[in-house]
Amino acid sequence: MSAIQEEKFFRYPLRRLQIASPSESAALLKQVGVDPYGIEAMLPKMRHLNILIEGLECKVANILKQEMLSVGGDAAVARQSVACAIERTDAILMGTAKQLRRLASKISCQPFGLRGISEHLQELLAHDALESVILRTAKREMLFGKKTFIMGILNVTPDSFSDGGKYLCHDAAVAHGVQLVKAGADILDIGGESSRPGADSISLKEEASRVLPVIKRLAREIDIPISIDTTKSEIAQESLAVGAEIINDISAMSFDEGMLKTAIDSEAAVVLMHMRGKPKDMQIGDLKYRSVQGEVHFYLQERMAQAVSAGLSREKIIVDPGLGFGKRPEDSLKLLKHLKEFRSLGRPILVGPSRKYFVALASRGQEAIPDPQHRVEGTAAAVAAAIMNGAHIVRVHDVLSMKKVAAMTDALLQA
Repeated sequence: MSAIQEEKFFRYPLRRLQIASPSESAALLKQVGVDPYGIEAMLPKMRHLNILIEGLECKVANILKQEMLSVGGDAAVARQSVACAIERTDAILMGTAKQLRRLASKISCQPFGLRGISEHLQELLAHDALESVILRTAKREMLFGKKTFIMGILNVTPDSFSDGGKYLCHDAAVAHGVQLVKAGADILDIGGESSRPGADSISLKEEASRVLPVIKRLAREIDIPISIDTTKSEIAQESLAVGAEIINDISAMSFDEGMLKTAIDSEAAVVLMHMRGKPKDMQIGDLKYRSVQGEVHFYLQERMAQAVSAGLSREKIIVDPGLGFGKRPEDSLKLLKHLKEFRSLGRPILVGPSRKYFVALASRGQEAIPDPQHRVEGTAAAVAAAIMNGAHIVRVHDVLSMKKVAAMTDALLQA
């Protein structure tokens, strides 16, 4: 064969495939012409995963590395861990979904906590493969994964950071709520107590007087789910009685011991959010994290486990990493960038970047945009990034414009 003939023979196009989901993998295999049985067998081989396990004893890390090598994968551990010269090490498991399942099976009966790792690994792999997630409220069933849901913000407060005082009057609040629904909101989130940095708590009586009349009236005028943004079980209970069906608790039900019972008894859905401290002091002091994704993930996992063990159905839970709540601007950006890591929790992911300080700071460099009303473009970029990285629900002030951003981003993901 001549050099010219050889050059022509080997001139085939090559490209690295970026595969977003199992369904996209299946479509590619079908396009190639693989038979249905072959597609089913090959899907796990097309999903390469990196899984971090923190704080392992060296002997456990060494067993995991050997077992990963035996199934064709690998594990990265600290150099000193091989000789057990350090007490603990983190480990990164690297392999396909099929290899990781084989690992989980091999260590399922081994000692030193490996059985627990096996159970968690199997659960993580199952959740990571999910392309849709069901949420059940007392009134309806909602399917997440086909499109992004828009949660419209209705603050019935005098002091919220962006729109405080605009909708304190009940008539204005109801009118704005109806307007948000017409603009495309899929969920309406109503709050009567500001959670901005430095905000003081208010009395039960004051909070009830702000939100209950608005929820009661809106429940008769709109047909989308109403969420009550509160940390108080009494407010949640009364709001659910007049028409709400989701509890959005920024404390993940940790501020009020009665909140979990309220959620279970009412069959409401619940948003569990991560926050350090309380709004009054959450941005004061040391805000550094060893690993912001790791700490937030662990916290949400723990709060979920406690709620489920007490009797709350997993299908009632939404998780929220809490952008801007007890976090530096760079932490919120990091959470947005790595949002897909929270898919392993197996629940709908809600994020609220709307008009926040970290958006303003990123949009203007070192000088934040002072007026929250002028942070729409930065919010749009954050919303698009959140959706591309796995968010199921975005909580926003500017429903009409963010609905369009979400629709375009959804179209890109589905292309």
